[in-house]
Amino acid sequence: MSTPDRSQYQPLRMDRRAAIKWMLTAAASVTIMDRASLGAETSAAGATKAAVGYGTDPDLVKIYKPGDVWALTFTDAQRRTAATLCDVIIPGDAKSPAPSTLGVPDFIDEWISAPYPGHDKERATVIEGLAWIDAESQKRFTNDFADLIASQQRAICDDICYTPKAKPEFKKAAQFFAKFRDLTAGGFYTTPEGMKDIGYVGNVPIAVFEGPTPAALKHIGLA
Repeated sequence: MSTPDRSQYQPLRMDRRAAIKWMLTAAASVTIMDRASLGAETSAAGATKAAVGYGTDPDLVKIYKPGDVWALTFTDAQRRTAATLCDVIIPGDAKSPAPSTLGVPDFIDEWISAPYPGHDKERATVIEGLAWIDAESQKRFTNDFADLIASQQRAICDDICYTPKAKPEFKKAAQFFAKFRDLTAGGFYTTPEGMKDIGYVGNVPIAVFEGPTPAALKHIGLA
């Protein structure tokens, strides 16, 4: 497993238009909006104001700058924590790169900042959760989450990675982790690198179509 050196870490910043297009595509094709997993009902401290209305989708032909379309949420510190947590959830290895190198934190920032129904609650969940994970890191190890060693990061995540078994004091943090894990996976596995990682081929032409395999026909009761 490769762990990025975060001593001078600056998460990759993605082109705004590409990040918005990615977010809209994932929203249409990936089930990552499990409302039951949300635990936040209050606005998070430090989060941007909820957008008014939501009108039409962005014009993806235009070049957008920060603050255009809808305001982004993450501060530099929140982005750093989010990028680190993405890479703990899906570590980079010899087969595929870490999510932070693909711009997944930008995808998450666009997602929680979007003025669509329900995204304001997800914004609160994520911002409060990132604040909790840095506070917990300081409490246990006197350092921010991004500056912990891998074993310390995993120790915190182990306590919140499975909601049904989380201790009472970790229940809310576990709800955050479930949402953040869904967003990380939804972003990562809709990239070409993520699709390659799970062996998804997609709409790739073949020279000769030979029809379904015997195993496929047997599976649907036709052989």
